[in-house]
Amino acid sequence: MRALRKSLIAVTVALLVGATTVATQSNVSAAPAAPLATYGIQHLNTQVDLPPGTWTDTPLEVVLPRSGSYELDANVRGRLDGVPPLNTYITARLWDVGAGAQVPQSARLVYQIIDYNAGNAETGGNATAPISELIRVNGPTVIRLQALRTDAVGAAKIAQIYSDYYGYTSLRYERVGP
Repeated sequence: MRALRKSLIAVTVALLVGATTVATQSNVSAAPAAPLATYGIQHLNTQVDLPPGTWTDTPLEVVLPRSGSYELDANVRGRLDGVPPLNTYITARLWDVGAGAQVPQSARLVYQIIDYNAGNAETGGNATAPISELIRVNGPTVIRLQALRTDAVGAAKIAQIYSDYYGYTSLRYERVGP
């Protein structure tokens, strides 16, 4: 009986050692897959002139690398200048290039000048507006920043999405779920 027990223990130990060796060898030889980026940020490195009354693509875009839920955050700097009477403004939005559609509820008023004073003293300035949205995509997706200039009264002499070392327009994404 003791001989049988010793034999069974020896076989059990041999099996455990063999299984551990195989498991260890499998783990060592398996090459991990390269992870896809889960976040990124791009900056606009130019000024984009906005014609009146039409949505204008900017060169600022990000690529969401795979399906999932993403937080999108943009800081959009707009610049306006004109001579009163004037009511002019810039609106920006995020655009899903593949779907050919606006990211829902992403439109924001970036900057507006309302000045009905008489005279010809030029007025202008710039401001930065945030855009924060959550989007779900089914595969790789390009998101682009677009902007619209609207001249309700008068006309802006300068209407731009702006970026320089005093303040950059940016677009950021982070994958937050499957």
